[in-house]
Amino acid sequence: MQRHSLPILLTGVSFLIVVGIVMLVSTCAFSAQASSDDAYREAKRQAVWLLLGSGVCVWASLKDYRFWKRGVWWFYGGAALLLALCFVPGIGMEINGERRWIGYSAFQLQPSEFAKIVVVVCVAYWFSRYPDAGQRFGRGFLAPLTLAGALIALVLFEVDIGTTAVLAGTVFVMLFVAGVDWRYLTGLTGASVAGFIAMMSYAPDRVTRLMAFLDPEAHKLGAGFQQWISLMAIGSGGLTGRGIGEGRLKMLYMPFAHTDFIFPMIGEELGLIFTTLVVIGFIFLCVAGMSIAFHAADRFGALLATGLTTYLVLQAFLNIGVTTAILPNTGLPLPFISYGGSSLVFSLAAVGILINIWRQGVRAEKDRRDLMTARRFTPRP
Repeated sequence: MQRHSLPILLTGVSFLIVVGIVMLVSTCAFSAQASSDDAYREAKRQAVWLLLGSGVCVWASLKDYRFWKRGVWWFYGGAALLLALCFVPGIGMEINGERRWIGYSAFQLQPSEFAKIVVVVCVAYWFSRYPDAGQRFGRGFLAPLTLAGALIALVLFEVDIGTTAVLAGTVFVMLFVAGVDWRYLTGLTGASVAGFIAMMSYAPDRVTRLMAFLDPEAHKLGAGFQQWISLMAIGSGGLTGRGIGEGRLKMLYMPFAHTDFIFPMIGEELGLIFTTLVVIGFIFLCVAGMSIAFHAADRFGALLATGLTTYLVLQAFLNIGVTTAILPNTGLPLPFISYGGSSLVFSLAAVGILINIWRQGVRAEKDRRDLMTARRFTPRP
């Protein structure tokens, strides 16, 4: 399975990228943000980001993944600074009441995408440095949780509930894999639920979204509009879809059809067959990523691969859950498919790191086999 992990990973990711480019070309011309001078402006920009992301992926696949461990505190400080800049007037950009971006005019960067990788690196670094600390409350639970929690809090203050949930879920999985005492994890789960309820009480728009999720028919012309249109799109696509470019609900009916809600557009134009294939693509990513983690050369590589795989797959299934009305509405792009340069570049960076962990794991396994062979045939004195 170890040697097959890389082909499975590349097959899944490549398929998702191709579907994303095709659907972006099909939907971006009808978005409210489409330029009157160039209807395919977003598709062209995404192609540029794809080239940049591919370069980053190749670089990360060739760079020893321990590089991230050696520079962990520099990356941590950089991520914190970039997240803080989102709140600085003139640098941070507020869009739809949320301060998730920095930049100017056409150039926009979403620091939380970089923060996802940094949070994973920090937790992996901590438990590789203190491998037996899982049963200790201070060093094995409170310290890594505080490190990750500081960056997650900055993301939360941006009013980015979706990314906060992805990061929280990823950290939880990494703590579990690292061997943290189950009592601490149980307490963390309870505290998270209480925090979520408290947060909802102070955010009326989030309460409205939750009510729309519980009763979508009653809110189909209000907070539940996107999910209502989403279900119509998926249902009208049937098994094989209307055909590429033939979707109707993208034509200014569905807000953010080329970003957060691109999955229903796949259902309308390509049908149940392709939406299922997209889900299978992420399953490929999950299976390959966890196999890479299992065969990693060291503890840091194993935890790093686990965290990167978890955040990519968890974000995908949260997005799919929202767009199919299984979960309350929150803004999250579908990795490798939705429009968004920051998401695409850092998702490909994560894939590149996974490739390097795979390479190092295969090399370590070969060295172990060669050593065992040498010992077997070395004559005894």
